Amino acid sequence: MTATAPATSPDMAARVKAAREELDRHTYEIVQWHFHPSTGCPFWLEHAKQLKFDPLKEIKGFDDLKKFDLFQDEWLRGGPVRRWVPQAYANKPIYVFETGGTTGTPKSRISIDDFRIDYELFSKTLPDEYFPPGANWLMLGPSGPRRLRLAVEHLCQYRGGICFCIDLDPRWVIKLIKKGWMEHLEAYKQHCIDQALTILDAGHDIRCMFTTPKLLEALALALEKRGQTIRGVGITGIFSGGTEFTPQFTRFAVEELLDGAYMTPTYGNTLMGLACSKPVSAAEGYKITYYAPQPRAVIEVVDFDDPSRVVDYGQTGRVKLTTLTKEFFVPGFLERDEGEREPPYEKYPWDGISGVRPYRALAESTTVGVY
Repeated sequence: MTATAPATSPDMAARVKAAREELDRHTYEIVQWHFHPSTGCPFWLEHAKQLKFDPLKEIKGFDDLKKFDLFQDEWLRGGPVRRWVPQAYANKPIYVFETGGTTGTPKSRISIDDFRIDYELFSKTLPDEYFPPGANWLMLGPSGPRRLRLAVEHLCQYRGGICFCIDLDPRWVIKLIKKGWMEHLEAYKQHCIDQALTILDAGHDIRCMFTTPKLLEALALALEKRGQTIRGVGITGIFSGGTEFTPQFTRFAVEELLDGAYMTPTYGNTLMGLACSKPVSAAEGYKITYYAPQPRAVIEVVDFDDPSRVVDYGQTGRVKLTTLTKEFFVPGFLERDEGEREPPYEKYPWDGISGVRPYRALAESTTVGVY
């Protein structure tokens, strides 16, 4: 565990430096956008009056964002939601996406094109061999007011396919778990799997799928009872996400569930977008390391007691998220996750995070549900 990144080649060091310079430039531009009266959103323009500094003059790069206090999630609970719409986008069609509501009133965020941009960037990381252009997709995950459903559908359409979706209400799942209604929970999970099986049986030539680890296992077991496998019904590529993604589950999935289908883990949420993972291999013990989509979003692994301090490489800390898009600006939001800080990677020359799991102080009060 060292305070600095492991020694790298001169080329890698140059790429890390260039990525940091790009982040600083991007941070400056985004702050100028959100705090200028002609483009900024009502929330930040009003909030600026309470600050002891002028963001337009004093935020020159990413480190300067520490001048802001931590972003409070309560600001996103309740409305009016239009206070988050930048003036420059006032006449654009606006989407609103909500979080799962696992910790109370759901947080809301506005969006216009961010979800499309995030998933188009993610599309570039998918190998065509397993996610063939033009292939149809199955979205076996949460529906309703969540970004994920619409984002996966756009990803499919962007790659030239048609997306088939199921009805899944994660808030009902959470209620069933909290009430201890395990029989009802199992019935609801089977209801979701039945929908997926109906779609897969209907001759739609589905090759790709989004699902969560729990639903992936449930689908594989349901197919096994019919003498089938995930790969056997035509699915070649799976992108999945959730805090249940562990090295143990990944190994189990590769060895027992996938039958040769390719799976890529992801870590994302309504506020951040989508963090991609390094290729997961048996040689590295199926370790999963995620990298945020910089400069549009930044993940820092910070000290549990001092969120202004990034922990050393290899050490454990809480996830601090910064979102930097023209649609949405979130400086320093403490997520409900923790993990280990990882060094930059060739494809993603900035810090990553491994071992993502619920933040220990909130773990008992957080209901993971379908994720």
